[in-house]
Amino acid sequence: MLVNVSGHVDEKGACTAIKDAAFPAPFVSGLEYNAPSRGTWNIVHVGMLIPKSHQIYVCAANCLRGVVLTAAEMGTLDRFSTIAVQENNVLEGDMEELIIEGVSDILEKLPQKPPAILIFTACIHHFMGCDLELVYSKLRKRYPDVDFVDCYMDPIMRKSGLTPDQKMRLRLYNILEPMEINKKSINIIGNNIPTDESSELIQIIRENGYELKDITLCKTYDEYLKMAESCVNISYLPVVIPGGDYLQEKLGQKHLHLPLCYGFDEITENLNTLNEYLGLSKKEYKDEKLAALNALKEAKEAIGDAKISIDYTAVPRPCGLARLLVENGFNVDRLYVDSFTEWDKTDFNWLVKNKPEMKVYATVHAKMRLLNRKCDEKNLAIGQKVAYFTGSQYFVNIVEGGGMYGFDGIVKLAGLMKEAFTFPKDVRKLIQMKGLGCDCLL
Repeated sequence: MLVNVSGHVDEKGACTAIKDAAFPAPFVSGLEYNAPSRGTWNIVHVGMLIPKSHQIYVCAANCLRGVVLTAAEMGTLDRFSTIAVQENNVLEGDMEELIIEGVSDILEKLPQKPPAILIFTACIHHFMGCDLELVYSKLRKRYPDVDFVDCYMDPIMRKSGLTPDQKMRLRLYNILEPMEINKKSINIIGNNIPTDESSELIQIIRENGYELKDITLCKTYDEYLKMAESCVNISYLPVVIPGGDYLQEKLGQKHLHLPLCYGFDEITENLNTLNEYLGLSKKEYKDEKLAALNALKEAKEAIGDAKISIDYTAVPRPCGLARLLVENGFNVDRLYVDSFTEWDKTDFNWLVKNKPEMKVYATVHAKMRLLNRKCDEKNLAIGQKVAYFTGSQYFVNIVEGGGMYGFDGIVKLAGLMKEAFTFPKDVRKLIQMKGLGCDCLL
């Protein structure tokens, strides 16, 4: 049914009070709107984390536009190629030959062979029943000195099984092969942005004589391959859990998921889980907790009772951050979340009880294109999507937690909130920059 959207658009279906929100999916899935906030990473950005690797996308020309523009904006077109699927390939059924010969042609024309090739197939290959096992078998036989990784650009699969983001972070480590375990080496996996060196997590690793490996820190392909020797993989973003479990099974590396969170007790438990694994004494982290509380107090004095909005691209657990801020006197007014994760359920339930009128907005609902959601008064936005939807120039410009972790992360985030509320930003300019922080890998 067609709906007239030229007049007033109400919030029904795109906004709800948190007390009325269904968990984990408060909104009905349907026609979607894509807000022009581009700071989140896509598969091109993530794939480029493998040093010296080359990406090849195999799909219709129309689908190639976005990934080509991403590579161009990153200045990495020399590590990027495409193979266009045309109508005759569908009609003649030569999809396997197209990929094999297309990839071979690209490899022969490159100035030097890259150590790894990431091949991204698309929806059409699922529809056509393309024999990808044959494709990779032929390519590996033809080029035994190149590591081939099967990657996927398949939006049709994004709501069943592993999400595209989960798949990509798993494939990121697919090349690694079993090595002799080095008990003094530790990996942090699945992040696009390096973890702050000042965080308690990194301090535990560094101060106790362990070597830290992280794909965001790797400069050479050999450094990346040596991640296979570490005794443990630490992940803290929920999207990385399948990848960590995969590596535990394949390489025999212990997987410790120490989630990025904002509750003091949980942070302490996470840090002590690592301490215990490394044979260290548990700590209460009294000084660190006090520093976090003082930082929040300073931020509250600057921000006062101004409304605060948080979106899911800024932090993986927006309910957890909202709870921390509400507990410390902040006026958190809105969450922009299309669906919640199981990790946020406890804090979601707390907010339902203690902040029942807090609004939850969808970000992809079609009404969000026209809905009058601007805030008239000065308000603080945490995340790019919130900055766009509320129109606030006062926003914390981070994605995926911004590399901040633990009590140190809370101190830094409180500082960013205080700074953001003091100094306005050019929203239009900043939110259109793709892959916030992706220059860390170039």
